[in-house]
Amino acid sequence: MSEKNIASAVAYYQAMNNKDLSVMEKYLHPEVHLVSPLADVTGRDAVLNSIKNVVAALSRLTIRAQFGTGDRVMLAYDVDFPAPIGRARAAVLLTFQEGLIIRYELFFDARPFEEK
Repeated sequence: MSEKNIASAVAYYQAMNNKDLSVMEKYLHPEVHLVSPLADVTGRDAVLNSIKNVVAALSRLTIRAQFGTGDRVMLAYDVDFPAPIGRARAAVLLTFQEGLIIRYELFFDARPFEEK
């Protein structure tokens, strides 16, 4: 199961790189729960709404590592943004249920994204 989940996680993040929210939506469980330094929301629409500005602003997303076991997948990746942010390094722990992402836990330094 983990290989299929890894493939789904990679496809989800490739859709993010391509700024394709409609494809991203297909990988999210209706009751997905997003936990990040900047948001804690539940539900597919709420999750997509909370990340749409990030998706619109990113220049490129590059997955550096991927690991999976059972229903969990961990990715390490870089996201390139225009100045003044630049490159942001991040990781995500995704939990799958019924082949869809049910829990989405992001790890990154939020300081560049905080409103001044």
